[in-house]
Amino acid sequence: MDYLIMVIITFGALFVLFAAIGIVRMPDLYLRLSVTTKAATLGVGMILISGAVYFSEPSMTTRALAVVFFLLLNAPVGAHLIGKASYFAGIPLWKKTVLDDIKGSKDDYLALKNGEDEDRNKNTDTESQKPEADV
Repeated sequence: MDYLIMVIITFGALFVLFAAIGIVRMPDLYLRLSVTTKAATLGVGMILISGAVYFSEPSMTTRALAVVFFLLLNAPVGAHLIGKASYFAGIPLWKKTVLDDIKGSKDDYLALKNGEDEDRNKNTDTESQKPEADV
């Protein structure tokens, strides 16, 4: 059982190390965020699971599994929100980025933020309510 715990905690520590290396090696915020979310979440989860196996008490195991569950639930959502907020704040993509999926929606977001969409809807509503002129 001790060898299983050592293997799990070693792999967990390696994944955390890969996340740390990814922060240094990745060229932009979005790739760094992706690497750290995936690798660090997996690494910390494995370390917590090895702690649950080591202590093998129901209360400790329940706590460790609850932390792993919430970590797996919240880390991707938080990373997505941070990445999207960074994109809309104007943080540039890496110069070799090929595909930008948010590009069209950024203009829609900025229009909503500035109230242009509401003005556009008001103009179309008032235009549709104007009586037609008799020719």
